Amino acid sequence: MTEEHRVPGENLVRKIKEIIREGNVRRISIRNEDGKELIEVPLSIGVVGTLMLPAWAAIGAIAALVTNCSIVVERDEPEGETNQYPVSADDEGDG
Repeated sequence: MTEEHRVPGENLVRKIKEIIREGNVRRISIRNEDGKELIEVPLSIGVVGTLMLPAWAAIGAIAALVTNCSIVVERDEPEGETNQYPVSADDEGDG
């Protein structure tokens, strides 16, 4: 599942921290106004601490350079949800 947030550069770091706190985040991409990807940060459980410092520095630098950008968030699907379609009555085979 993906979602996109448009934010001004000065709110970039704050919005990313908010998104990470919400959980289930697999990957975050930051794109400029033209849609060009500036950075992609893969996230996994437990990688939000010290290992994220270089990414935070890069995100801070991007925030200083761009006026507006998009944050594309790829989330894990919540457990219990599947992509399978229910079987219709026509597919059950009556005869």
